[in-house]
Amino acid sequence: MNEERGLQEVKKKRVRLVVAYDGTNYHGWQIQKNGITIESELNHTLSELLREPIQVIGASRTDSGVHALGNIAVFDTVNPMPAEKISYALNARLPEDIRIQKSEQVAEDWHPRYCESKKTYEYRIYRGEFPMPVKRLYSLFTYHSLDVQKMQAAAAYLVGEHDFKSFCQVGAQVESTVRTLYTAEVEEQGADVVIRVCGNGFLYNMVRIIAGTLMEVGQGKRAPEEMQDILAACNRQVAGPTAPAHGLMLMKYEFL
Repeated sequence: MNEERGLQEVKKKRVRLVVAYDGTNYHGWQIQKNGITIESELNHTLSELLREPIQVIGASRTDSGVHALGNIAVFDTVNPMPAEKISYALNARLPEDIRIQKSEQVAEDWHPRYCESKKTYEYRIYRGEFPMPVKRLYSLFTYHSLDVQKMQAAAAYLVGEHDFKSFCQVGAQVESTVRTLYTAEVEEQGADVVIRVCGNGFLYNMVRIIAGTLMEVGQGKRAPEEMQDILAACNRQVAGPTAPAHGLMLMKYEFL
């Protein structure tokens, strides 16, 4: 009887976290040799809390300076603490710019990178005569006027399944550069312009290159129809610049 009870106590479970963070002070998600990352903070804090070595698996490896409202991570543990309580205990120990929005137990073989999902990103641009200090960490400032209707027309060409090689950072190691965008929208919110894209996956710097290219359209440097030619070229050099990281936010994951 005691042996059976002992086996139950050490039974492994897999826990899924929804992680929100301000990426300003971090060198991205993935562990780096010379810098603090979201992943390293989670591993350290979880290992101390659960008193066992923990290594999380993240769904999206966001870059340095990128923010998230709902990135996903999973980890395995033998600690008996109920999965739904881990979020409360973690939030009491994590830095204030990282907060767990939800923790729950999932199937032992569930993996965030090997199941069908939709990801939504937003890139935010602030237009003004002068920068606004409270927006500096979460939006790109521009004093240029932007034709939002032309940006909307250009974004529409990106919807659907395409080879997005022109919108992928050179040197990225991926098996395929084909991705599907379900929506690509450009919306005015007062002085802000928000670029919102939802797709089944994104290449390295893809959203930031899309944002940089759409800004060129908005400034009149490109016609909206050029998006078709950029896609067809499959050449990073024909697309626009990579927009700075701080305007980008991972909004949510939806698992299908």
